Amino acid sequence: MGDEASQRLETAAIVIVEAICAFEGALRRLHPASIGALREGLLLRAGGLASVTKTLSAEAAGARSDEARCMADAAGLLMDAISLFGNGDDPARAFLAALQSVRPFCRAHELLFPLASSIPTLRSLFEEGAAACTPGAPRGGRPGPEDLLVHKTSLGDDPYGRGGYSLFVPSSGRGRPVPLVVAMHGGSGHGRDFLWTWLREARSRGFILMAPTSSGRTWSLDDIARDAERVAGHIDEVCSKHQVDRTRVLLTGVSDGGTFALGLGLGDWLSAPDIAPVACVLPRVDLKAARSRRILWVHGALDWMFPVGTAARACEELSRAGCDVRLRIIQDLAHAYPREENDAILGWFDHSLRSPCAET
Repeated sequence: MGDEASQRLETAAIVIVEAICAFEGALRRLHPASIGALREGLLLRAGGLASVTKTLSAEAAGARSDEARCMADAAGLLMDAISLFGNGDDPARAFLAALQSVRPFCRAHELLFPLASSIPTLRSLFEEGAAACTPGAPRGGRPGPEDLLVHKTSLGDDPYGRGGYSLFVPSSGRGRPVPLVVAMHGGSGHGRDFLWTWLREARSRGFILMAPTSSGRTWSLDDIARDAERVAGHIDEVCSKHQVDRTRVLLTGVSDGGTFALGLGLGDWLSAPDIAPVACVLPRVDLKAARSRRILWVHGALDWMFPVGTAARACEELSRAGCDVRLRIIQDLAHAYPREENDAILGWFDHSLRSPCAET
């Protein structure tokens, strides 16, 4: 009976993982002109998720009821995300709906993460390794209680209160100083959601991951100091509680988060962090403290919000200010986050964090 229940959970997990991968792909290709087609593709996954939800709901009375119930809830959240994605009467509303669909998509990750220790198929969502390079290969590590996942807000019990941060400390990152990656969400986003964009790499490669949340709907780009002082304080707090190598701190972020990462990193709040902004613009900041900063700027050639020419001119300005700056242009990327670029960013930041799939 137990083996049959386990097999049913694994079968359901395959449908869920495939839907999550499809959704990640749609977010990667997000562009106002293609939202309709992306939505149609995602809607094809809804039937399978509905069937899985029905099966798991029945399974919730069995021996592995808690796992089945969590998976059913996660499948329901994925259906909500798919229903919301691109649902609008015009391109602007459809694009906004696509951004809003990220919330239930990430809430599904929160439900599934603890289950990866007992349902092997789910491990691919939260871990790299040899299996990431070989489809169908078994995975070794098991996310579970030994990993530390913390969500801190400034508004008490509100899970999406603003001004706090989310933190992930992998068990492999304890007992020795390790790098810290600070990842900033885009406009109207939240650190609790953006954390999942980097968690797979953090758990597999052993660095501490922090995802702050802006105090307002987006970062204080008109007054960088307002959010910068608070985030720098959060970083100090994390460093005081965990073994962080303060000489290996990476600031990254997308859109407004990338702009804020530049503003924070180019100031004097932190000790010479490396900066990897994505799909953003250069904030209006004094570049006197920017000399010798290392910057890897990632930008899409198809970015319709911030044309790639603005990124090129910003990099030229940073270079004149004495920064060691590289511009990495992704030819098929619009204004979206290229999750596959996490590997290139980490390899540039710290050679010890190169892909576990890299040849030795």
